[in-house]
Amino acid sequence: MNNAVKIIIKSIVFIVCLGLIIVGQKNISLTGLAMELIGLVGLLVLLFLYNKKYQ
Repeated sequence: MNNAVKIIIKSIVFIVCLGLIIVGQKNISLTGLAMELIGLVGLLVLLFLYNKKYQ
C-alpha cells in the first residue's frame, strides 16, 4: 500500500475517533460512554501502530 494512502487512512481514523469522543461526552448515558470508549480504543490503536515502527 502506498505511504500516502496509509497517512490519509490514519488521519481519517483519527478524526473519526476524536469525533466519537467529543459526541460521546455530550450524551450522558451508556451509549455516550460506549462511544467514548470506542474512540479511546481507536486512538490507542493508532498510537500503538505509530510506536511499533520505532521498536
